[in-house]
Amino acid sequence: MAAQEYFRNLNGRFVFLGTGTSVGVPVVGCECSTCTSASVFDSRTRSSVALGLPGGVLLIDTTPDLRTQLLRERIGRVDAVLYTHDHVDHVYGLDDIRPLCYRTKEPMRVLCEERVERRIRRAFDYAFDPLVKPGGGVPQLTFDRISAEPFDLFGIRVVPLRLTHGIFDVLGFRFGNVAYCTDTNFIPPTTMSLLAGLDVLVLDCLRPSKHPTHFSLAESLEVAAHIGARRTLLTHLSHEFSHEQVSATLPQGVELAFDGLEVPLS
Repeated sequence: MAAQEYFRNLNGRFVFLGTGTSVGVPVVGCECSTCTSASVFDSRTRSSVALGLPGGVLLIDTTPDLRTQLLRERIGRVDAVLYTHDHVDHVYGLDDIRPLCYRTKEPMRVLCEERVERRIRRAFDYAFDPLVKPGGGVPQLTFDRISAEPFDLFGIRVVPLRLTHGIFDVLGFRFGNVAYCTDTNFIPPTTMSLLAGLDVLVLDCLRPSKHPTHFSLAESLEVAAHIGARRTLLTHLSHEFSHEQVSATLPQGVELAFDGLEVPLS
C-alpha cells in the first residue's frame, strides 16, 4: 500500500490520541474491573489530540505514549506541536517526533509558554548540545513563544484559554467552535467568557471524587452545564471510570471521550 493511502488525511478532524490520566489505563499493577476490562473504551493512553487544520497537522502535547498513538491512528505527518503545560505526561514523548523531522528535513515547530520551553531544554538537553550536528539523531526543534493572546496558525485563529491546574497556570485552546480544556480544576471568569457558543467542549474529568488539581465528575458536569456546549466530551480519565457504566449515567450532551474518537472541526 502506498504511503499516501496508508496515512490518514486529518483535514477538518479533531482526533483524540489519548484520553487517560498521567499513568494511563490500565494502571500498572492494578487488577480493578476497568484495568482488566476487555473493552477498547477502557484502554486509555495519556491525554493528547491531533487536529487537521487547513494549513497543516497540529499536535497538542507529546505524551510518553506518542509513538503508540501516532502509529495506531496512522498519522505520518505533524507540522507543529502546541503545548498546554510542562508536566511529564504532556511533554516527555517529544523525542518520538524525530522520524517526522527526518522525513521533512525541517525542525519541528514548537509553540509553548516560557516554562514549557525551559522544561523541554532541561529534559532533552542532548537536542541542544552545540556539538551535535543537525540530523545527528536528536529531535530538531524551533520554538515559538505564545501567551494567552490569540494567534493565527495554519489558516485558523487559535484562542488560548488560561486555566488553573492546582497551583499551576496552564493553557487550553479554542479552535473555532471546539475548545480543549484538559488538566484543570478551575476556569477563571475571563476564560469562561471565551467559551460561549461552543459546538464541542473537551473538558478535564479525573475521577468521581474531588482532587486538588483536576475536576471531579460532579464538578465537570457543573461546568459543562454552565458553558452549555452542544456536546461535552470528558477527558484525562482515570481507571475509576468504567466507560460503559459511567456513560449510562451521564446527562444528554455529555460523553466520555475515548482514544481514537474523532469530532469535526467547524
